[in-house]
Amino acid sequence: MNLKLTLLTVLIIGAASSVQAQHEMHMQSKKDTVSAKTDTAANHAHNNMDAGTPMSHSYSLNLPMSRNGSGTSWLPDAAPMYGIKLHSKKWMYMLHGNVALRYTNQDIANKGSRGGDKFDAPNWFMAMGQRKVGEKGLFHFGAMISFDRLTEGGAGYPLLFQTGESWKGNPLVDKQHPHDLFSELSVAYTHSFSKKADLTFYFGYPGEPALGSVAFMHRPSALANPDAPISHHWNDGTHITFGVATLGFRYDKFKIEASSFTGREPDENRFDFDKPRFDSYSARLSFNPNKNWALQVSQGWIKSPELLHNNENVNRTIASAIYALPIGDEQNLNATALWGLNKSKGHSGENAALIEAAYRRKKLSLYSRYEWVQKSAEELNLNENTFGKDLFGVNVLSLGVNYDVFKFSKFRSAIGGQFSIYNTKSALDNLYGKNPIGGQIFIRIYPKLMKMN
Repeated sequence: MNLKLTLLTVLIIGAASSVQAQHEMHMQSKKDTVSAKTDTAANHAHNNMDAGTPMSHSYSLNLPMSRNGSGTSWLPDAAPMYGIKLHSKKWMYMLHGNVALRYTNQDIANKGSRGGDKFDAPNWFMAMGQRKVGEKGLFHFGAMISFDRLTEGGAGYPLLFQTGESWKGNPLVDKQHPHDLFSELSVAYTHSFSKKADLTFYFGYPGEPALGSVAFMHRPSALANPDAPISHHWNDGTHITFGVATLGFRYDKFKIEASSFTGREPDENRFDFDKPRFDSYSARLSFNPNKNWALQVSQGWIKSPELLHNNENVNRTIASAIYALPIGDEQNLNATALWGLNKSKGHSGENAALIEAAYRRKKLSLYSRYEWVQKSAEELNLNENTFGKDLFGVNVLSLGVNYDVFKFSKFRSAIGGQFSIYNTKSALDNLYGKNPIGGQIFIRIYPKLMKMN
């Protein structure tokens, strides 16, 4: 594992150096060009370049890029953006990413038998580019990768009460599965009818359908937290699907979308491309009433998402509200409230609720997350004859802190720590212990906060 973490660190530093070198070469070329002109001509050329370089939302010429979420979802316009922006004559590029090199222990007091500990490094990296097509068109591409399979192994990292997907034919329980190497490869075209109306065509292989709120790794309220929510498969379960086509229409503050996509979750081979099926459907209505709020409600009809439950389809309903409040220079407050329901034929509906918030001031970031999730004995890989068919309500509260200690070019490095306390029915105390406590320490590497106009 130490070798894997060293390899990942080298990759991060190498990528950062490469990006900065390219940026400096571009800036030097731009300075040489400007110095050969008069001040008036230089200003005119600069204004023309800005006019021809789309600095807009990924899927609209008429929205700010701060509204970009995951897939085609919306964040509030006031949301902070962490990334690196690059320009050419006609293109605008964005680079994003996050990695946490850490030690995590999910049962510090050794109260039960289901906790685990590990040195690992959850991570993701994203690149996107866009350019105008004529006067009213916008072309966009996106790519997202994760080296989770190398840094987490096939079984992922320990996370109490987490469920979903499998490894070597066995369900993953009390573990967060690794994400695929290729988490998104997508293209999109948007046509603007007016400042208030856009029509978008999105295709991803893999990609994210119009289902649910912004995936956890792209929410400002969750960026500093290395763990996936234990409600991951209520809101984010389809954020990587091999084959998705979405049609979306925006009018003013509203957007309605429909997707056809592959319902089956990624298989155990995290380096390949799974078979596209387009056997599932979703619809989403998004509404941003002002710059501080992003609201959505969505419904999905998902065919056979779990490999180990081949004949079990899921109806998924999700509603969410995201709030963003800039307070001052590098000071902001971000929060998310989310509810999801998974319903399968012959099973009781399973609910999940999440509330999380993050406060950032300069180098310091404080964050919290509360979840209540209903898990069945089957989902926790328990014998129903012993534990029954009633649902177990699981509560978890996490509190954490980040503090920036190092700057490297366009990147920041923070040290952080977090603890989580769990609570569920006493029937599970023999397995998990009563109110088990998890903790972790980490070094987080991420791009700097972008200055928005």
